[in-house]
Amino acid sequence: MAVHALIPAAGTGRRMGAGSNKQYLQLGDRPILAQTVARLAALEAIDALHVIVPDDERSFCRAEVVERFGLAKVRTIVAGGAERQDSVRLGLAACAVADDDLVLIHDGVRPFFPARQIVPLLAAAATVGAALLAIPAQDTIKEVVGGRVVRTLERRHLWQVQTPQAFRGTVIRAAHQRAAASGYAGTDDAALVEWCGWPVAVLPGDPLNIKLTTPADLALARALLAAGLVEDA
Repeated sequence: MAVHALIPAAGTGRRMGAGSNKQYLQLGDRPILAQTVARLAALEAIDALHVIVPDDERSFCRAEVVERFGLAKVRTIVAGGAERQDSVRLGLAACAVADDDLVLIHDGVRPFFPARQIVPLLAAAATVGAALLAIPAQDTIKEVVGGRVVRTLERRHLWQVQTPQAFRGTVIRAAHQRAAASGYAGTDDAALVEWCGWPVAVLPGDPLNIKLTTPADLALARALLAAGLVEDA
């Protein structure tokens, strides 16, 4: 059983408002994407990494992320699709995941994932078929339609989902194939598995496992790094 890590980083990062795609903005001594990939590459449980970026960035990513920082575990740099879901499907096809392999899917701009949870996450995926990290919702969540509250949701049942998410190869490949054939778009990879009617296990995530989407997110990440609350890769 091999463990493949797919790292989708093909977004344009419009909300970041920077001159370049957000995954190449500096965080500590290296770009955000290099931070994320280096942390994953350091995990013994992961055998191979596959980075998914826009087609016209593949050479840049290889030179400025993979080769510059000696990330030898990166096996392929895959051209992404129009949406994240398309990118992951293309990544699955490119890395030839076997049915009994495990697949870890992690956002390229989420560098502070809890490394201690990766082995338990993979174990849960091997047993259940799919598993994800999440933290309990802290705020009251209301359903709103047309600027009016429809109802207040029961917070104790609500969790904020993070990545990494882990899957058996046969499960995640089938889920993506079914979704593509039916035109179904999910909010994350686990949503495709849920849509197929298959179970997804939930493990505790970490509040510091933030996705760097806006300038405020990047400022927070830099502050966390400077304060020593997270480690540089």
